[in-house]
Amino acid sequence: MPGHTLESRLDGAVGGKTAGVLERAFGMKTVGDLLAHYPRRYARRGELTPIPSLPVGEPVTIVAEVRRAAERRMQARKGNILEVVISDGNGELSLTFFNQAWRLKDLRPGRRGIFAGKVGEYRGAKQLAHPDYELFDDEDTARLNAQAYANLPIPIYPATSTVASWQFTKIVELVLAGLGEIGDPLPDALRAQHGLLDARTAIERIHRPDFEDQIEQARETLRWHEAFVLQAALLQQRQFVRALSATKRPAGALLQRFDDALPFPRTPDQITVGDQVERDLVGEWPMNRLVQGEVGSGKTLVALRAMLQVAESGGQSALIAPTEVLAAQHVRSIARMLGPQLAPELMPTLLTGQLTAAERRKAALRVASGQARIVVGTHALLSESTTFADLGLVVVDEQHRFGVEQRESLRAKGSSPHALVLTATPIPRTVAMTVFGDLDVSTIRTMPQGRAGIQTFVAPLAEKPAWFARVWERIAEEVGQGRQAFVVCAAIDAEAATKDDTADENVEPEEGSTTRTRWGVVQAGDLLSRHPAFSDIRVEILHGKMPSDEKDAVMQAFARGDIDVLVATTVVEVGVDVPNASTMAILEADRFGVSQLHQLRGRVGRGGVPGLCLLVTEAAPGTSARARVEAVAATLDGFELAEVDLELRGEGDVLGDAQSGVRSSLRLLRVVKDADLIAEARDAAEHVLADDPALQRHAGLATAIERRVGMEERAALAKS
Repeated sequence: MPGHTLESRLDGAVGGKTAGVLERAFGMKTVGDLLAHYPRRYARRGELTPIPSLPVGEPVTIVAEVRRAAERRMQARKGNILEVVISDGNGELSLTFFNQAWRLKDLRPGRRGIFAGKVGEYRGAKQLAHPDYELFDDEDTARLNAQAYANLPIPIYPATSTVASWQFTKIVELVLAGLGEIGDPLPDALRAQHGLLDARTAIERIHRPDFEDQIEQARETLRWHEAFVLQAALLQQRQFVRALSATKRPAGALLQRFDDALPFPRTPDQITVGDQVERDLVGEWPMNRLVQGEVGSGKTLVALRAMLQVAESGGQSALIAPTEVLAAQHVRSIARMLGPQLAPELMPTLLTGQLTAAERRKAALRVASGQARIVVGTHALLSESTTFADLGLVVVDEQHRFGVEQRESLRAKGSSPHALVLTATPIPRTVAMTVFGDLDVSTIRTMPQGRAGIQTFVAPLAEKPAWFARVWERIAEEVGQGRQAFVVCAAIDAEAATKDDTADENVEPEEGSTTRTRWGVVQAGDLLSRHPAFSDIRVEILHGKMPSDEKDAVMQAFARGDIDVLVATTVVEVGVDVPNASTMAILEADRFGVSQLHQLRGRVGRGGVPGLCLLVTEAAPGTSARARVEAVAATLDGFELAEVDLELRGEGDVLGDAQSGVRSSLRLLRVVKDADLIAEARDAAEHVLADDPALQRHAGLATAIERRVGMEERAALAKS
């Protein structure tokens, strides 16, 4: 009786030594992990071809008879070479094997068989080096087997230096031979409706198909497995949240006073999303909502109105931001938006690791006593010493910067608090469905009135090196008109190759981009200090490694207009609001992702002054690095760019590390290409869960959720 299941530990199926190699190479721990490592393509052994017409460089399969075999010493280096001459009756071909004299006992004259390999040439004669072969006693059997052997697809697996594809094939053969029953995650009716295979057949056929036309059906079945299991897991998580009871937080006088004092009308989208949030806060279960919208679309306004609604009943709201610069800016802008009447009542309080001991004690006391009804901070909010009197709402800003564990440890400081996640990185519909499928998603598309807009141009230095000088002239012209500018670099010091640890990881250099960073903040600052056009221009630098008080002082000086040009890393990517900043030059723009370039660009053109963004790149035309930069220049629509980003880079990079648990379960599924399939799988999963919430009648699905999403990943989903 076959012994192992997909949940079995790998060492029990392949032995401890092999299991150790596989875990180091691919992170595999279970039989299911191994069998979810699918072939990336399939080779063919080649068609049966007469020896005289064998094409050099092509894989071939022939039926032939051994004519002679001899071993000789190699002249140039140590060792022996075995030469075997075979014939198919039309011509002769030599086979060569190095240091494998033991094959002489098999390859005796008169033996027939199938020989497969790549045709090479040596001294004008065709040969096969180290071919695969299978010997037969009976010629008819040989010919039949040769035909099947030639058409049998050979799986080619993603491999490493320690595990070659052919070694992986042998390991898979061993595991499949000992595999027991497999529960099917798909309901029978769904399988029948889409013409899908049962789970066992799909796994067998993707790893060892008998014919090429078996592969696509196996792939399609396993794509459905991925989509259906993931959507069921997300929907089940939504059920868990909705099983919790929440403290209702009805709106009242505080929110009314705030709305009455607003100096501008809310946009239609701000009103719609605000109404959704208002309803969520008086619902039966905790709000779990993602609000996405362009930089400057008013997400902070939506969050602040939610905070006022929670404050009405004495509840507190905690806003966690990714950087100290952003946290400090949030506190200032919240206090400004609340105005002199409401701010003292709600007492917005900053809590970060860089506060002095005395400041921190004072802030922590306000938070613990409930005096501060709005608390803004960085990771300091997560420390054990931070306690809340009545945490009613958790707001996560720029959620892609935070791991799920960090978000959950903040939520755990209250009793089932409401959660509002904000992101200025527009999320394509399919990604939202695949990664944030347990959250209700709201979108703010309309922008406030009075924005002057942004023009974006590529400065292609590969073809037009003279444009580099023009970039600096253009910035100087803007400053001459009383405006301010940003210069953004991918590193702090290009010579020391230091990245800014507050930044998202920059895109790795690739085909078409320069091999190493040439412009860091240090180098750009030095260039401008010697540039004749900048002799009267006030230039300062800003990066994540600077002390917190220094960073804050530079940002405030820039906001006041005491600095003309700020040379910075991506520490300015989010939350920096300087309406007088009209121009941004992004050096080596090909080192950034599409969404990051779009985010950075959103720092200019925020007031009545038209924005100008110059994307400086040395990437050659036609490369993917250049395509990213040109895509950003082509449109200001972040939602359109998010789709472009997904197609250019693939969802692996777009989803980000914080969602790696979800991402690692996508092997065959592609969220752009398979959008319709994902949507259909979600509908089907909704029907199954509505009919059988505990999955008691769908054991295969319940097991698959535990296995594919895994305990750790389930915890991650629970914390999204």
